[in-house]
Amino acid sequence: MRENQWTRCDSCRKFVYSNDIIDSCYVCPYCGFHFHLSAPERLAMLFDEGKYDLVDHGICPCDPLEFVDTQSYARRLEDHRIKTSLPEAVINAVGTMGGIPVVISALDFGFMGGSMGSVVGEKVTRAAERALKERKPLIIVSCSGGARMQEGALSLMQMAKVSGAIARLDQAAVPFISVLADPTSGGVTASFAMQGDINIAEPNAFILFAGDRVVDQTIKEKIPKGFRHAEFVRDHGFLDDVVPRRELRPHIIRALRLFLNYGDR
Repeated sequence: MRENQWTRCDSCRKFVYSNDIIDSCYVCPYCGFHFHLSAPERLAMLFDEGKYDLVDHGICPCDPLEFVDTQSYARRLEDHRIKTSLPEAVINAVGTMGGIPVVISALDFGFMGGSMGSVVGEKVTRAAERALKERKPLIIVSCSGGARMQEGALSLMQMAKVSGAIARLDQAAVPFISVLADPTSGGVTASFAMQGDINIAEPNAFILFAGDRVVDQTIKEKIPKGFRHAEFVRDHGFLDDVVPRRELRPHIIRALRLFLNYGDR
């Protein structure tokens, strides 16, 4: 999308001049479709002047189970490192938003679907621990297919690990804002993505734990139309708001000022 002069919108199928999409924060000017952002793009959009410092960047996953499906997990990790230029599916960074020092952890769907393995869990936990130690608000931007199957139970254990770190933030009254991008699902939805002091999502983002067929077979009922979309999730009480991308940064800054009682400073 960012290399070609013209891009076809995945929703309305219209061709759009790429610079127009970039100028609108990677949102289609015709139908409002929100294109996926990489983790670095997400951080640049949120931090003041797009400036931030990376932290915990040198932590890389291994292959403890020596897992193999159509290819080895080790090979898959290397392919995604080359593809995304990232060591893992999450980036931690520190900087300011509206002049307020914050810690942001952003998941990248381009790296194995933003799946949560042991290193993703470790880095998100470290972001929460840093926020607690430095008493800075934490913002997590989730964009994930859930737990990483190639790490088995080691992946599932991260749900409790991160949730424990988030609970300590709550006990210390350090704000945590959770942003859910398209898609947020599985073990990420079932843990930290839904544990914010406020939970907000981008328009029409898929927010779910399991897919249609799994839910149908489990509850033996036909699920309602649109149940996976952020607007349905908000209307049924699991999200506080759905915020268009262009309004997301000022929305978060306003929330932070309220949390921190900044008033007109």
